[in-house]
Amino acid sequence: MPKLNRSPLPLTAEHDAPMTMRDGTVLRGDLYRPAEGGPFPTLLVRTPYGEPTFRMIPKIPALEAGFAVVLQHCRGRGSSDGEFRPWLDEGPDGHDTIAWITAQPWSNGEVVMSGMSYLAGCALQAAATRPPGLKAVVASMTPHDFHDGLKYHGGAFALGSALGWGAAQALLGLLHGMEAGEDAAKTGAGFGALLPVLGDQATAARTLPTGDIPGIPWWRDWTSHPERDAYWQELAETLRHDRIEVPVMHVAGWFDLFLAGTLENHRRLGGPLVIGPWSHLAPGASGTGRLDFGFSASAQAIRLENRQLAFLKGEDTGPAVKIFVMGDNVWRDEEAWPPARAVETRYHFHSDGLLSPAAPAATAPCTFTFDPRDPVPTVGGPLLLPDPTNVGPQDQRDVELRSDVLCFTTDVLTEDIEVTGPVAVTLHASTSAAGTDWTAKLVDVYPDGRAMSVIDGIVRASAPSGVHEIDLVATSQVFKAGHRIRVEISSSNFPRFDRNPGTGGPCAGATEADLVVQHQTVFPGSFITLPVIPR
Repeated sequence: MPKLNRSPLPLTAEHDAPMTMRDGTVLRGDLYRPAEGGPFPTLLVRTPYGEPTFRMIPKIPALEAGFAVVLQHCRGRGSSDGEFRPWLDEGPDGHDTIAWITAQPWSNGEVVMSGMSYLAGCALQAAATRPPGLKAVVASMTPHDFHDGLKYHGGAFALGSALGWGAAQALLGLLHGMEAGEDAAKTGAGFGALLPVLGDQATAARTLPTGDIPGIPWWRDWTSHPERDAYWQELAETLRHDRIEVPVMHVAGWFDLFLAGTLENHRRLGGPLVIGPWSHLAPGASGTGRLDFGFSASAQAIRLENRQLAFLKGEDTGPAVKIFVMGDNVWRDEEAWPPARAVETRYHFHSDGLLSPAAPAATAPCTFTFDPRDPVPTVGGPLLLPDPTNVGPQDQRDVELRSDVLCFTTDVLTEDIEVTGPVAVTLHASTSAAGTDWTAKLVDVYPDGRAMSVIDGIVRASAPSGVHEIDLVATSQVFKAGHRIRVEISSSNFPRFDRNPGTGGPCAGATEADLVVQHQTVFPGSFITLPVIPR
């Protein structure tokens, strides 16, 4: 019988250890370190989601790798004092926390950081302050900017994710205030406004004007600044990529709402990149949405956690880029992202619904009518919505039955076509309204008729006509022989994005009476650009 020759690892733990920031605010966190030996390098993770997050962070592997571990609550969250202001304080608070760590007798003066989503943002914002002692960062599934790709995509407000995240943070703020002994009448009023939103986010999302959704302290700021103005620029100054000097490893998911952000972080900062077939709520899983990619698709199968720890220790020898190729369902190492050998190939939209590399002859345009009172529902995609099952690849057949969705489909493929890299739609289109949205979705049509979504995008048009570039971000998808490639074109994807009322003005202030029925025209010359990998 095999026997493991392992010795116990005695640990020292401190709960709610106080750390004083430069403005006197006391932040608190939990500390873990080996009881013997030292001094140690330290892994720091900062979170705004409270103590339950601490239980999800892999402390034991980090301790076994030789790190001390500090898990800290962001200000105004968990047991930390102060007021939570999304993104504003994470840079200086991270800097001060690293200074506190390196001053401890058990520290060897070296700190690394890791995290996912907001936690990864905390790490990058701290790195941008160039704190002495910070050596490396692992950043997973996080935006590169707080306006573009977080709250707005192609100019459209990311309603669903902003609503869900904002309501959850508002709830944490009210609970924090109660524990701190804030005025009961104030917190009671806050709960009264917020609980209906939390209890029925689908109804809340249909609130008009959108800017009037109650209970979320920052909601009007987010919705009343659709352009990248001084409000967003102040936040952008907290994440200056040109100030980040430490090595960064990036982890992304093909169905993560921050795929574009992670890819942009990698472009600006360099470092290893890993992209799996994962969503934001199920990072590292073997299946997403309605598709199971097999155990080999999981983070466990590629020992991702081990590689992340090796990177933080300065011992990573893995490939520069590692991607999961869907359809073939295999991992592949690449020298760079995007692969240089990809051939940008245009597939043109034909008026009879054909999608083809051949350009159409002079043909009639395609038309549809969009009514913002009945928007196209969000079915799958890179989502962060209350329904955790509505994410990733989903069957689009019901959506495609709608009269306000145009479909362009190839003939049945006679050979596999691999699409790996950035994807975009160039749309020559016009609307009868003063302004509108244009949406695009790339779909894999199976021989049995299933129409499984791959990626999607949106652009908000402020002029009635023009040429519109719809960014679908990127994918690595093999469309198998016997399948067909399809592109859907419409004018909404709700509640992932807010509805465009058609007024040509700010959308957040539109009332029910402002909603305009929009008659849409898609002209010949429109196409999708697919990065095809030669096989």
